[in-house]
Amino acid sequence: MRHIEIMDTTLRDGEQTSGVSFSASEKLTIAQLLLKEVMVDRLEVASARVSAGEFDAVKKITEWAAENDCLDKIEVLTFVDGETSVNWMLEAGAKVMNLLTKGSLNHLTHQLKKTPEQHFSEIAQVIALARSKDILCNVYLEDWSNGMRNSPEYVFQYLDFLTKEPIKRVLLPDTLGVLTPRETFDFLDAIVKRYPNTHFDFHAHNDYDLSIANVMEAIRAGVQGLHLTVNGMGERAGNAPLASTIAVINDFMPDVKTAVVEKSLYSVSKLVETFSGFRIPVNKPVVGENVFTQTAGIHADGDNKKNLYFNNLMPERFGRLRQYALGKTSGKANIEKNLQELGITLADADLKKVTQRIIELGDRKEAVTREDLPYIISDILDSSAIEEKVVVLNYVLTHSKNLKPSATLQVQIGEEIFEESAQGDGQYDAFMNALKKIYCQKNIELPQLTDYAVRIPPGGKTDALCETIITWAYNGRSLKTRGLDSDQTVSAIIATQKMLNLI
Repeated sequence: MRHIEIMDTTLRDGEQTSGVSFSASEKLTIAQLLLKEVMVDRLEVASARVSAGEFDAVKKITEWAAENDCLDKIEVLTFVDGETSVNWMLEAGAKVMNLLTKGSLNHLTHQLKKTPEQHFSEIAQVIALARSKDILCNVYLEDWSNGMRNSPEYVFQYLDFLTKEPIKRVLLPDTLGVLTPRETFDFLDAIVKRYPNTHFDFHAHNDYDLSIANVMEAIRAGVQGLHLTVNGMGERAGNAPLASTIAVINDFMPDVKTAVVEKSLYSVSKLVETFSGFRIPVNKPVVGENVFTQTAGIHADGDNKKNLYFNNLMPERFGRLRQYALGKTSGKANIEKNLQELGITLADADLKKVTQRIIELGDRKEAVTREDLPYIISDILDSSAIEEKVVVLNYVLTHSKNLKPSATLQVQIGEEIFEESAQGDGQYDAFMNALKKIYCQKNIELPQLTDYAVRIPPGGKTDALCETIITWAYNGRSLKTRGLDSDQTVSAIIATQKMLNLI
């Protein structure tokens, strides 16, 4: 099997994501995790000369790497600038430089305004200086992909020169993310065959969402290294994502291997998400929150019947678990899967009621969580024992700054319909005051509220289901009723309606 080197450039190219800037301590933490747990082969951690903060970050990383015998795995992007970048690296303690040079005649002519011979001469001087300072040199051919499209004679002229220099690797970036898979293979196949003794890395960008396809073709063409980023971070549409690339290599390319540990990919993904503030799309392959969640009931049913909806991307490979979403598309199978996880068994009749309740909630709320289930079951079983003779048909609740909250409600008692309005110290108090007016007309005294408790499932968010449990004193005894809704006041009104029917 052919080993493919993985160079992670999250801390350099990934940090070029708009709005992202890692602190020195964050960079060190990410570097440690990538090298020691994810087990990538190399890290590109910064660009030389960027800032004092960047220098401090590189120095922290190189000091740690030197103590842990992996300094040769730390790389820094440098420039053709005489002694400047080399001296910066020496001060930062780095030993591997990735020299940025021009890989297309268009860039060379219009940006540097130099001839190929002038450019090659300056590159040779930097490489010689780096070597004299015991710094290993890799070389980037910026805009190489457009160079192969529009000025291939220049690219080969440059490679003829470069492959005779004392460098370790040639780094070929699709800088603007413009390559098609066929071009990627054709260009790299021609280069690898012409220079069989040179190590080539491929650096994909994702502007056309083709980075993974291009990576596959690059491997097929014979490259020996890939540049990837955690969560696909990078300029514009980002770079080829680490997690997806490793999954594709492991599942579809049996003749090659990497050293990357799949089980560590999710943890580094979440760490980088936290440090960068760059949120992972929920549907991002391998690391997105939803990618191992079955939503349709038919899928859960199929999984119960010989795992019919499983593929090779098993969540356990990445330290994750399969989940079954609860919402309006849930069937009994989805709910049963979640109940199994909670150790709960329901009779068929109750299961049908719970299923219907979840579908109703799903029409109003994007998703119901597994943690919501015990609350829903409690609400269903509680409601089943109560015959509804009193119904709160409609209500309007208002709350304004420096004005008393008010409520207008319409209640049906038997065949009669009543409507009243009132103010109160809060929306629920206003609701109760209006309700008391209605019951005064019926000469019925309402129970006294003695306790009011609200709770949401553990880890619940602002849209979580809310259970309100109200204790009432009535005719010398205590009543407890529950209400369940994503709105706290509404859940209290539901609990109150249950009380009205009980009395």
